Amino acid sequence: MKDNELGEFLRAQRAGVRPDQVGMPSHGVRRVAGLRREEVAVLAGMNVDYYTRLEQGRERRPSPQLVDALSRALLLDGDARAHLHRLARTAPSRRAAGVTGRVDPALRVLLDGYTHTPALVIDPTLDILAANSLAQAVYAPFEPMDNLARMVFLDPLGRTFHPRWEENAEAVVGHLRQTSGVDPGSPRLADLVAELSSRSPDFTRLWESHHVRGKTRGDKCFRHPDVGELSLTYHAFDVRDVPGQQLVIYHAEPGSPSAQALGLLGSVHATARQG
Repeated sequence: MKDNELGEFLRAQRAGVRPDQVGMPSHGVRRVAGLRREEVAVLAGMNVDYYTRLEQGRERRPSPQLVDALSRALLLDGDARAHLHRLARTAPSRRAAGVTGRVDPALRVLLDGYTHTPALVIDPTLDILAANSLAQAVYAPFEPMDNLARMVFLDPLGRTFHPRWEENAEAVVGHLRQTSGVDPGSPRLADLVAELSSRSPDFTRLWESHHVRGKTRGDKCFRHPDVGELSLTYHAFDVRDVPGQQLVIYHAEPGSPSAQALGLLGSVHATARQG
């Protein structure tokens, strides 16, 4: 990862805001798609030279008040605002350095207790640390079933398995961007980003957008080769004993075709394992 994460993030966010979105007139030929530096400075109530130094990496420690002002000027949502604070070192750092691949035995028991819904445990870099039987059945087409980002960008199955591939890819990259703010020195994240960047132009394109999105809840659509489309919702829960780990639980609407397909998939997977 690069040395000037704060400046690159500010530039990327500035490029994504049009003058009309913040009530500013647009005069003359613009060399940038979004706001000019001086426009951001005016909106945030700061000196344009100071803002320029922030983008160039010559100034790296703005006050919390200035970070809040920049967040408002750039129309940042909650995840992006928190990420900016972490990059500026103005928020407590909930480092993920202590995260290991070990999943507590009690959590594994909890996973196995979800017999009718897929559930798995991931770390901040989207490594799959543990999965119950139904989650293994859902992701069984992937070889290996190891990391959600690698499965999306590097496995040939990724684009057919995820019918809404672009949306899913953006969410994956947004999660990794958030991790880069929480634990910027993570060797595992650096290795993963380097691998994905070298092998996937789509990852590089999305990574350079600096979009930030935490994994909390949402909709998922999978196209499984054995049972067809699965329309699920998911919720991600922080594992309090190991900050950085998350328990992700998928859910199908009771009585829906997706619920029936999950039931069939579980039976097929169980039979295959016994055979």
